[in-house]
Amino acid sequence: MADVRLLIAGREYIVTCKDGEEPRLHTLGNMVDEMAREAGGSSGGLNESRLLLFSALLLADKLHDSKSSSVNGGVPTQAADDPAFNQAVVALEKLADRIESLADRLEE
Repeated sequence: MADVRLLIAGREYIVTCKDGEEPRLHTLGNMVDEMAREAGGSSGGLNESRLLLFSALLLADKLHDSKSSSVNGGVPTQAADDPAFNQAVVALEKLADRIESLADRLEE
């Protein structure tokens, strides 16, 4: 197992992954960072859980658009057949679920 340091919205996170998956995790982390900066830039003083929630929602929105486009012929369907693409989809969906759960707990 390997530890990967990700910088997301100016905050460092250490994430464990299987050996050899570090480059992929860095790529995914960069995507989340981009969305976090987009979410934080447009809505101001968000706390960490809200920022990550909105980041996950933005990523999920892009993913949904991508899936819709491939079904409607806008994007080649081979993207949906790509194991790396499918792995990213699953990871983003799990991340969105975890962030929503965390936001719910913080609101209580």
